[in-house]
Amino acid sequence: MGNIYDVAKAARVSVATVSAVVNASAYVSPGLTARVHAAIKQVGYQPNQLARSLATRESRTIGMIVPDIANPFFPEVVRGAEDAAHAAGYMLLIASSDNDLKKEATYLDLFVAKRVDGVIFTKAPGAMPKRLRDALARAGVPLVLLARSVPGLRADIVEMDDRAAAHEGVTHLLRLGFHRIGFITGLARVSTTRRRLDGYRAALRDWNQPADPALIVAGDFGVESGYRAGLELLKHRPDAVFISNYLMSVGFMGALRQYQLRCPEDVAIVTCDDHPWLDSFAPRLTTIDLPKRDLGAAAARMLIERLGKSRRSAPRTIRLKSAMRIRESCGCTLRGRAALVR
Repeated sequence: MGNIYDVAKAARVSVATVSAVVNASAYVSPGLTARVHAAIKQVGYQPNQLARSLATRESRTIGMIVPDIANPFFPEVVRGAEDAAHAAGYMLLIASSDNDLKKEATYLDLFVAKRVDGVIFTKAPGAMPKRLRDALARAGVPLVLLARSVPGLRADIVEMDDRAAAHEGVTHLLRLGFHRIGFITGLARVSTTRRRLDGYRAALRDWNQPADPALIVAGDFGVESGYRAGLELLKHRPDAVFISNYLMSVGFMGALRQYQLRCPEDVAIVTCDDHPWLDSFAPRLTTIDLPKRDLGAAAARMLIERLGKSRRSAPRTIRLKSAMRIRESCGCTLRGRAALVR
């Protein structure tokens, strides 16, 4: 493997010219640039990325922290971010925080040490320590918040319109004639949970339906919490349930079996998020489809724009729309309800 001196010799240019081409640190004519690139390929030269990042103050890497990469929601989000980052010449470093503040802080410290150019992350519940905010500011590392907003944290945000998603799902059940509509919330102290609960309550108000506190049960976005919430909720005899995500819907189905109830004949279901394999469910789940890949791509593009000419501009918020996928679990195919959905 050749070095920078071999490249300079093969291209018949100075070492300074090779460095300028490799680091894009100074203008070099197109003809000389082409010769340098041909020589790099000829001698098999691999630029020292650490030295290059020190010279340019850019590592061309982006850190990304999600709560749980095993959650089916996040691989698509990460893929969208990776595609957008790669198209712009950036690499993505991925970490899972497990919604743990200490683990999140460890990864943020690591990203600063690795000289990432910016960070996309779904914030764990709780405030970010001032020490971390100061360290990121000193390093000049901009943040983009993904899916969850954080009061008091100055950063760009890319999120779903969670309130509208829940409002649409609950309104659909109300149109079908259901009255006792339960709600299984997500993780406490995060904005997605709060906004979806707001949408649920707003839909009930719009239809002059009372909000029964007994029909609102807490989950944490995990399968087991959906099961536990289902066991509690079904004691209060809802005729339909809106569930904050797909994984909790899997757990809720287990609770239905425990009570020997059927969906949608006894309890109708609408859930947030959609996946290709949901057509394999029996009954097939009615969902509010969240644009996961678009969410990740929008976050990466926003961060890359921030790294360019807009470092000093005010933080921005992008809010993406969802779409309803109507299938059997909502009860729309049941006799007496099919006409209502038309």
